[in-house]
Amino acid sequence: YLEEKLVFGVLLMCLLTSLFILAAIITHILGHGLREINWAFLTSYPQDMGRKGGIFPVIIATIELVALALAFAVPPAILTALYLTDYSREGLYTRLIRLSVDCLAGVPSIIFGLFGFILLVSLMGWGWSLLAGALTLAVMILPTIIRASEEAIKAVPVALREGSLALGASRWQTIRHIVLPVAAPGILTGIILALGRAVGETAAVLLTAGSTINLPTSIFDPGRSLSVHLYILTYEGISFSRGYATAAILIFIVLVINFLSGYLLYRMKWQVTANK
Repeated sequence: YLEEKLVFGVLLMCLLTSLFILAAIITHILGHGLREINWAFLTSYPQDMGRKGGIFPVIIATIELVALALAFAVPPAILTALYLTDYSREGLYTRLIRLSVDCLAGVPSIIFGLFGFILLVSLMGWGWSLLAGALTLAVMILPTIIRASEEAIKAVPVALREGSLALGASRWQTIRHIVLPVAAPGILTGIILALGRAVGETAAVLLTAGSTINLPTSIFDPGRSLSVHLYILTYEGISFSRGYATAAILIFIVLVINFLSGYLLYRMKWQVTANK
């Protein structure tokens, strides 16, 4: 009994410490950043290297980068997870694939940025562009979505698969109408985790998408993400107040994504439970 209370106290202390650190960071950034945020800051173009004006092109570039990265990463990641769970036999080949995915997940982001710079920016001649940055981000977030999707698909009860096959459905029909809808909440969780990493990435984006503050008009134009803008404003001492405002916008975006994703997860789980 004493041991249980001790473990509970340690866990509670860890929880409260984590919440305190999170609250302190958010309070500090919002306290310094909200005073600089207004409608003009969100809808106008940067001026004087970012000391004046707003961050409209930076927001647009961030949205385009993340959207392109997800578009490149999500379909192959889910298909890879389906192959590992439903279309392949357990053996050396599948173990090598999982080992490769795990190794890819542990590669530092600066290495991805260097790889993208050498291959996409230099060798392929794309230059600093949203396309190069998005492809680099897609490779970075691919392992996260693969592993989360694989675990979510594995968690689907075998009885559902067998029942569908027994009724005459093909393997693909079973996957499409039974497996994927049931595994959707877990797959979405992996996509959310990958999205959070993509939004906050700096080094890889700086080396591949560039740091221009102009509004990108195509995927072959360079662009500056919110994290890169924050880095440049603070590291080069351009404007700490604008840096705090950019950080506040970044935190707000992450919080909105987490809130919406939590709502979607709740709706998906409720629909799956209702269908059962």
